[in-house]
Amino acid sequence: MFQKFRFMLFGVMSFFTLASVVTAEVEQTKEQLLNQRMGYYQQYANSSLPWYYLAAVDKYERNIQQVRNDLTKRQGPIALQFSNEFWVGDLNPVKNDTLSSTISFFGGNGLDGNGDGKADRENDDDLMLTMSSYLSKYGHSKNDFKKALKGYYGRDEAVRQIMIIARIYQHFEMLDLDQHAFPLPVGNNYSYRSTWGASRGWGGRRMHEGTDLYAPYGVPVRSTTYGVIEVMGWNDFGGWRVGIRDIHNTYHYFAHLSHFDNGVKEGDIVEPGMIVGYVGSSGYGKKGTSGKFPPHLHFGMYKFNGRNESAFDPFPFLKQWEIEDRKAL
Repeated sequence: MFQKFRFMLFGVMSFFTLASVVTAEVEQTKEQLLNQRMGYYQQYANSSLPWYYLAAVDKYERNIQQVRNDLTKRQGPIALQFSNEFWVGDLNPVKNDTLSSTISFFGGNGLDGNGDGKADRENDDDLMLTMSSYLSKYGHSKNDFKKALKGYYGRDEAVRQIMIIARIYQHFEMLDLDQHAFPLPVGNNYSYRSTWGASRGWGGRRMHEGTDLYAPYGVPVRSTTYGVIEVMGWNDFGGWRVGIRDIHNTYHYFAHLSHFDNGVKEGDIVEPGMIVGYVGSSGYGKKGTSGKFPPHLHFGMYKFNGRNESAFDPFPFLKQWEIEDRKAL
């Protein structure tokens, strides 16, 4: 019996040891990948094009590839993709041309970044040199960079998203910004369940685009992400609300607050766990309306896919962040 117990104990210990090794390998692989990306960004940056501008463009490309079925999800450290027309030139009959001479002749933008004599859209160095050269042509200022983005993407919203990502990267000076936090301190009294898609009557028939977290008045509301406070103020539906944009093209929406935290203002850069406001029951009326429903936090998430922005169910993410915060305690 004792031998059997020892065998079972050894098996359990072996399992946890193996799990720890696997976790360490995964973390190491992620760290190596981010270091590799940073190496590319720094290599192809210049005095007028800092690394965080290149990182923001590459991150934006990766974001939209992950949520769009019409875009190829490029594997590898760099996510940049270019159309045939941009890379080889509009009139070039060879749509997969890699010869720099003919690409240049037909007005294409593809360049040879690794010195192998080819301008190859499958090569990360070639992709980075091409994007860096294109963006640098417009000038040296922030406005010139924004003009370059508008010329390439043709959408003001794409420009705005990329500039926000760049600000966040510049502020934190690193790429590993995937940590999140549960919006309420897990030591407080609160309750929530999935309320996605439930009907709402005030202001017209509509569906509920988020999760309601019920808690007493005054419980702190925390940023769930690294990001920029994009919107802050009154909304007739959400009352006193805060909107935070992260590096993943995701908008985090906190509504029905009683008040904001002192010193927090629109445009501020925040990080997970930073207090931005407090639970209340504001909304469903003109500015200052409160008490039409029990105090709670309405939390929503919206994703921009390069064309439009739409809501998605935040409940699974809330459960995951809650578990992680409890483990941290």
